[in-house]
Amino acid sequence: MHHFAAAFLIVTSSAWAGPYVPKEDSAVLERLPTRRDDPTAAELRRLRGALAAKPGDPALATRVAQRYFDLANAEGDPRYVGYATAALRPWPSDDAPAEVLFTRGLLRQYRHDFANALQDFELALAADPDHLGAHAWRAAIFMVQADYRAAAHECAALTEIASELMSTGCLAYIDATTGKTSGAYARLSAALERRPNASAETRLWTLTRLAEMAWRLGDIALAQRRFDEALKLGVTDNFLLAAYADFLLEQNRPKEVVTLLKDWTRSDTLLLRLAQAEKQLGSADAAAHIQALGDRFAAANLRGERLHMGEEARYLLDLKGDARGALAVALENWKEQREPRDALVVLEAAIAARDAKGAEPVLKWLEETHFEGERMRRAAAALR
Repeated sequence: MHHFAAAFLIVTSSAWAGPYVPKEDSAVLERLPTRRDDPTAAELRRLRGALAAKPGDPALATRVAQRYFDLANAEGDPRYVGYATAALRPWPSDDAPAEVLFTRGLLRQYRHDFANALQDFELALAADPDHLGAHAWRAAIFMVQADYRAAAHECAALTEIASELMSTGCLAYIDATTGKTSGAYARLSAALERRPNASAETRLWTLTRLAEMAWRLGDIALAQRRFDEALKLGVTDNFLLAAYADFLLEQNRPKEVVTLLKDWTRSDTLLLRLAQAEKQLGSADAAAHIQALGDRFAAANLRGERLHMGEEARYLLDLKGDARGALAVALENWKEQREPRDALVVLEAAIAARDAKGAEPVLKWLEETHFEGERMRRAAAALR
């Protein structure tokens, strides 16, 4: 998957349960939730058959792995990543072909193994300096780590080799996080207008980011319009659904969240939002969904795979009323993941726990970045 849309939107939307990697190539895998008449299922059967006949073909293996990776991100189901990993098993070393190294990096960042993912992308770039995907994913990881200078370096590399929409999107993403949201929105919106034939996936990433920027600027009607445009594309995307659900929850529209997410309980990130909405509505389904989330977090903790602690902190704060526990998990998460939503849960947990000192790392980040967003500003003001 080489388009820039994938890079930024997927890096932080991975689901949490650890991917299952079969030990034997002949192992029968669980039947995944695709119908037999689903064209995706048919395509995967064809690709898997071809790979079984030629397991040492790197081009075929990376195609299978990237297809599974796309599905993991579209549906928030981490089991697909296990199958992707199995396809790359014949190439364990660092002298693998560039596309194998790149794909291995994708799977590692899914597990939040950012250090090794960055290294894989660097190895891929050593073999192919103009590898679009490797530059874009490095930029995405640096954004998650709040290393904006390093992200800008990758964006600069993209301006030489990528489309205008892709390179504009890269820089706009940085600007919108560092106090220049209005200009970022204008530039990205204009770039999208100039590219009416961009792929649906690229449009989806761009529209989702524009919706978030408008929301940050307090233009709720514009944010709604951009979310609607993204949803009308008909591209299944876990990240878009999570962002729109957060928007609806903040606008006190929980009924719409339930309608949006009722069929998405396989994705832990979306189950969290569904449970938040159900709790607001006093729905009978809330208790079972809150319990299911708790069980999933407990299982991930036992395996040592706490891949989405920002969401776990939100679960503790909003659904369990455990402010101190939420703050501890949110601060642990902040060491690895430093995006706006990770910042917000630290601030709100610190308010609920009456622990302004605990929020210091995020208050410092806010001061340095000049991040714009009314809810974030209100929370910071309450702590100061």
